Amino acid sequence: MHGSSPAAWTAVIMCLVGITIGGVALIPDPNWLLFIIGSVLAVAAGPVGWIMAAAGLGVDRAEQH
Repeated sequence: MHGSSPAAWTAVIMCLVGITIGGVALIPDPNWLLFIIGSVLAVAAGPVGWIMAAAGLGVDRAEQH
């Protein structure tokens, strides 16, 4: 199934955690350090998912057809 792999799940969870940390860091007064940590985590989710997929933890393209 498309996207149902450890690489995809890890990337999505990392992104959601990063966005949550970044969003909470802005309420009620901005905590810029936590916001930056959340932003870096959310942005790092893409490369982490790509690396995990390249390591064999992604969906094999031949299985999708």
